Amino acid sequence: MQRQTHISGLGGIYAALAAASNRPRYALLVLQLVAEAADMRGRAGPLVGRGDAPMLLRDWLCTQLLPLSKQSVRRAALRARVTTSLQDQLTGNPEVDAARVDQAVEEQVLAVGRANVSRAISDLVRAGLVTRHYAGYATNHENRGGGRHAVYVVPPAVLRALGKTVATQSVAALSVRRQGELFAA
Repeated sequence: MQRQTHISGLGGIYAALAAASNRPRYALLVLQLVAEAADMRGRAGPLVGRGDAPMLLRDWLCTQLLPLSKQSVRRAALRARVTTSLQDQLTGNPEVDAARVDQAVEEQVLAVGRANVSRAISDLVRAGLVTRHYAGYATNHENRGGGRHAVYVVPPAVLRALGKTVATQSVAALSVRRQGELFAA
């Protein structure tokens, strides 16, 4: 299902996305954000440490893309639908009701944003520009047994095409512990 893509530059990335995605510009934006969050080996996630507290990668991508969805007409229509659906739960107190509606609208926007990010990542995987796996599923880490969290890996050729510095083989090899080195002093 994943394509082998030869990347010669940003145009090559866009051509691969145009062939694999219905929304290539959005997928390209998501790819650039993943590359921004990635380390020098191209690995991003499961947590992104930005600002005061780390966030899950999908949530961070969604919040970075929220300004794209702040169209006043669409947001007003969503607010009207949410208000109608919450009609039986509203108290009549304008301040309390406005806070409840705002919270429900924000939850709806984030849910739609997560779905859009997930769809764009699937397009990137299909185009061969990203691989994904889930931390906590088959490896030991602090969340083993809990929910799995996405980790996206951008290949070095794609990182270079996006203008990001890529780790050399020796630097990447130094950061990986091997079992034989476990008791080395």
